[in-house]
Amino acid sequence: QKGSSPVAPVHIVNEESTEKTNLGFIHAFVAAISVIIVSELGDKTFFIAAIMAMRYNRLTVLAGAMLALGLMTCLSVLFGYATTVIPRVYTYYVSTALFAIFGIRMLREGLKMSPDEGQEELEEVQAEIKKKDEELQRTKLLNGPGDVETGPGTTIPQKKWLHFISPIFVQAFTLTFLAEWGDRSQLTTIVLAAREDPYGVAVGGTVGHCLCTGLAVIGGRMIAQKISVRTVTIIGGIVFLAFAFSALFISPDSGF
Repeated sequence: QKGSSPVAPVHIVNEESTEKTNLGFIHAFVAAISVIIVSELGDKTFFIAAIMAMRYNRLTVLAGAMLALGLMTCLSVLFGYATTVIPRVYTYYVSTALFAIFGIRMLREGLKMSPDEGQEELEEVQAEIKKKDEELQRTKLLNGPGDVETGPGTTIPQKKWLHFISPIFVQAFTLTFLAEWGDRSQLTTIVLAAREDPYGVAVGGTVGHCLCTGLAVIGGRMIAQKISVRTVTIIGGIVFLAFAFSALFISPDSGF
């Protein structure tokens, strides 16, 4: 009779494990979406989506940008998850230290920024997109139907390729992917995936990117000009420091 008594604690352990997993996912989701929003608002990728959406089809720009950001988020989560082979206590406190460094650096940058910092970034992105447009126009001219010097061997593949993939989609994808590579949000995603639930980080990061990019595509230049990069950077620094500070109250073995 006494041998059947341990059955109850097994169910309790399973329920506690499930609840712990759910809390870990929610914590990772909230952390990821928070840091992505404060990192991406007024960032270069935000301006790329805003400016391109004013000139081209919004859905095409959104699709290209989100494919790049989604792919980058998944890669970053994989990079971060690969560090889980290291004991959690080390990755937890190293990532906490990195959050503190990011937060202090963002606060320092924000306090030193000029009020028109966002306008300078906007003009820089405009010049870059204009350059890409000129290159695209030259490519179209070189591969046009009347260009006999290039021969049929070069015009046919180019035309077939353009039928399947929009050049604007490729431009949005390429510009966004290159701007995001090595960016603060990518490094943050890697650090988060090393200490939080990777699924929560992946979903939260993607949703955060989707919100920021969607806002840029819908609002366009008006929102880009209204956003104070200085204010967003300072708020971002506070958010990063808050997550670093939370490590004083949450142990590495808590699961979230």
